[in-house]
Amino acid sequence: MTETTSVPWLTQEAYDRLKTELDYLSGEGRSAIAKKIEEARLEGDLRENGGYHAAKEEQGKQEARIRQLRQLLETAQVGEAPKDSDGTVAPGMVVTVELAGEEETFLLGSREVAGGTDLDVYSEKSPLGAAIVGHKVGDAVSYKAPTGREIPVKVISAHPFQG
Repeated sequence: MTETTSVPWLTQEAYDRLKTELDYLSGEGRSAIAKKIEEARLEGDLRENGGYHAAKEEQGKQEARIRQLRQLLETAQVGEAPKDSDGTVAPGMVVTVELAGEEETFLLGSREVAGGTDLDVYSEKSPLGAAIVGHKVGDAVSYKAPTGREIPVKVISAHPFQG
């Protein structure tokens, strides 16, 4: 296993976008949700106050996203997608495989990198991702599904993600 499989990979653009989101959620976003909670609290009985409970739930989701972003940004390997490809699968590449008799195309890396694209994303840490990293076009490998069944997969193409 290579070092790139142990940490999430992000483009500089994705890193900057996520950092901006974290800064907003940690500052202005927290203030906004605290204000919503306080306004809802002033409406009266908290047991029957739907606005209060909705605001508290929103706060919980926001705090979870802040934790997720912090962890991702602290551990991510930031760099550029591979410029050229010799057909070797690596994070930051769009990969097409034959899986269970069907072709599937996806980005190998973080869903945060895919941004607004409609590409499916598999982590390089996922069973499929870990099985194909470092393999070349034409290689046939397999990985163990959560059910314990071996799933055969063949790498058909691998090229750099152009975001």
